[in-house]
Amino acid sequence: MSYIDWFVLLGTVVFITVYGIWKTRGTQNIEGYLKGNNSEKWWTICLSIMATQASAITFLSTPGQAYEDGMRFLQFYFGLPIAMVIICVTFIPIYYKLKVYTAYEFLESRFDLKTRSLAAFLFLVQRGLAAGITIYAPAIILSTILGWNINLTNICVGALVIAYTVSGGTKAVSATQKQQMAVMMGGMIIAGIVVVHMLPAQVSFGDAVQVAGEMGKLNLVNFDFSWTDRYNVWSGVTAGLFLFMSYFGTDQSQVARYLSGKSISEIRTGLLFNGLLKIPMQFIILFIGVMVFVFYQFVQPPLYFNKVETDKLANTEQAAQFRELEVKHQQNFQAKSEQVQVMVNALQAGNDTNVETARQSLNSIQEEGKSIRKEVKDLLKKANPNTEARDTDYVFISFVMQYMPVGLIGLLMAVIICAAMSSTSSELNALASTSLIDIYRRSVKKEASEKHYLNMSRLLTFAWGVLAIFFATLASRMENLIQAVNILGSIFYGTILGIFVVAFYFKYVKSNAVFWAAVLAELIVIATYVQTDIGFLWLNPIGCLLVIFFGFMFQVLFGRKLEPVEIGIEKPLKSGK
Repeated sequence: MSYIDWFVLLGTVVFITVYGIWKTRGTQNIEGYLKGNNSEKWWTICLSIMATQASAITFLSTPGQAYEDGMRFLQFYFGLPIAMVIICVTFIPIYYKLKVYTAYEFLESRFDLKTRSLAAFLFLVQRGLAAGITIYAPAIILSTILGWNINLTNICVGALVIAYTVSGGTKAVSATQKQQMAVMMGGMIIAGIVVVHMLPAQVSFGDAVQVAGEMGKLNLVNFDFSWTDRYNVWSGVTAGLFLFMSYFGTDQSQVARYLSGKSISEIRTGLLFNGLLKIPMQFIILFIGVMVFVFYQFVQPPLYFNKVETDKLANTEQAAQFRELEVKHQQNFQAKSEQVQVMVNALQAGNDTNVETARQSLNSIQEEGKSIRKEVKDLLKKANPNTEARDTDYVFISFVMQYMPVGLIGLLMAVIICAAMSSTSSELNALASTSLIDIYRRSVKKEASEKHYLNMSRLLTFAWGVLAIFFATLASRMENLIQAVNILGSIFYGTILGIFVVAFYFKYVKSNAVFWAAVLAELIVIATYVQTDIGFLWLNPIGCLLVIFFGFMFQVLFGRKLEPVEIGIEKPLKSGK
């Protein structure tokens, strides 16, 4: 990178870190540290929720996902608006009425301490690991592109987040996320405009969109049902609905974002706008990946996007085979480029017959190209069995580093770092608040001063930050990073959501029944993921429905029929007051 790029990158990151520390200086009580004194307005809540979900993985991996698999990943979010409505109607009034610090406090009010602790434990395990992946994502890129040591990079990224999150808590997270969202979306939109302008002069934006469509990249909607298909309308609307209900309704990293709201109406408005804006945001990011794909139909792409790994082949016995594959790749690209130009001419002339002929030829050429890339991946694995064979996560950043103008490279690197900071800060804040309120304050040290709990919150935030950095050094990617996070969430979210659904809607089921139902359901979900090929999104409804089913079964077989517990009245919260 140039000095200008370094200035833009470091200036952006340092400014946001310093701003977060300065803006939230003087926090002296636990209410302000964990809930921001309930002062946030709806638009801050909306941006904070979006920034928490939009990690570096979103901007790093999503364009590569579109490059390889088209736009169908967008269907993953089709259940989000429905989830927002359900949460606004059911979850928010109870959380706000009970004035909880964490979502899991409510579970003790409804059930008992062990059920609350179980849900909190599942969250801590899932989110603690996810925080490591969130730090690991940009660290991969920085270490690969800049040649830094991966562990040192993890420490640098993690330390920046720890600095202002420890200092200001929830208010620091919300304050910095507004700037981070501006940097993230501003940088990506500028990148998208630049990609379109870099297309050949004879290829208009409309031509590019049509080429993408003919080559199968605008596959926005798929109504074909399949249990093993991760992304279709049915998995998005149903399985995705369960995932987002759990994520936004029971995951403390998100719940904390709106518990700081001024009123129920502010919280609901922020959540509903998140439901409306998230799909267009993901569309933009995916579409940028599609435009990068179109760009590479006219400019030869790398045979493998992680250049560091291919450079290692030069000193191995596979070097000669790799050079042969590079020649085949160049020939394949030339044939493809010619057919793409034929397609563009046919589209401009309105000749549907020639368009179809070119499309069929391109399908054949693309299959040959995939075969060549597979041989390269096999070579990499042969040279080093520990090499990650997929290069999807490197598609966008490789394009940025090679073709983007000076200054914009630094801005887009800042986008990745800011996204990592925004998500990680929310995660550390949520991990600390859950550890303090649901574990330490409830079961370890029930009586202590306000100052003690405030200091313990800061210490726990720091500790979770160190653990996240440690997890980042152990992270291994599952296909690509964005799917790794979603898979990890799906393994745990369904069970947690099931506990909350029983708590809200099925008063007949009591604490012992739901506790053992949740334990059994989680074991089955893990076994299902390990032993079957079922799409990971379906793990969310499976986990949720199993908790409900086993909860009723255990209550009928082993439980005493007690009078329904009135939520928040018979068992008022202690730790949250």
